[in-house]
Amino acid sequence: MMDQPVALVTGGATGIGAACVRALSAEGFRVGIHYRKSVDKAQALLAEIKDGFLIQADLSNIEQIDAMIGKLKETAGRVNVLVNNAGQSVNADILSMKVEQFDEQRALTRGVWYLTKRILRQFMVRSSAGRIINISSVVGHTGNAGQIPYTMEKAALDAFTRSLAQEMAGRNILVNSVAPGFVETDMTEVLPADVKEKIMAGITLGRIGKPEEIAEVVAFLAKKGSYINGSVIHVNGGLYGG
Repeated sequence: MMDQPVALVTGGATGIGAACVRALSAEGFRVGIHYRKSVDKAQALLAEIKDGFLIQADLSNIEQIDAMIGKLKETAGRVNVLVNNAGQSVNADILSMKVEQFDEQRALTRGVWYLTKRILRQFMVRSSAGRIINISSVVGHTGNAGQIPYTMEKAALDAFTRSLAQEMAGRNILVNSVAPGFVETDMTEVLPADVKEKIMAGITLGRIGKPEEIAEVVAFLAKKGSYINGSVIHVNGGLYGG
């Protein structure tokens, strides 16, 4: 147990996050499942993987992130891999969106920055090892009408990846992004049929992706990929080439 590597997946109870939890657990990691509200799904996933732990926090709240770090020290004692997956999409066109809605989106990105800072200082820099995997999105590169703050933040996450990889040079800490295309999650499930058809028309594989297909790449970066750093890996079935 003491030598077992630990991975933390934010937003790990559902969708791509849950698939990442399962994939990392299968690779031998003890996985921390972070959640904000989805406690029932988090508990069910923990029972499924058996070797892991739950950690609750609102990542837009700095004090809760600080408490989260304390619990990680007590429960796990290390974090070898951080998967910054937690996300939300506040949707409206620029003419109707309120400043408060924009700030809600931005607050989560601030939380990702702060959580990563704390994980680095508390665990990875001290051990001179670690891997940070940021889950961004194809729309951070292509744009998407009605999602300006979301696309801005996803683009920023990839810029964060590139800059942080440079800052961590010489510390044996790898930082990469995985940018999914359209994936079967709660977010895409509610899209109208005509919108889905339009999306799939641009995907050379002719289908929406599965969360497990994103998690495969995350698990690879967590366990292998020793010469991949500061990169954005696109996983979108041919929708966008990067």
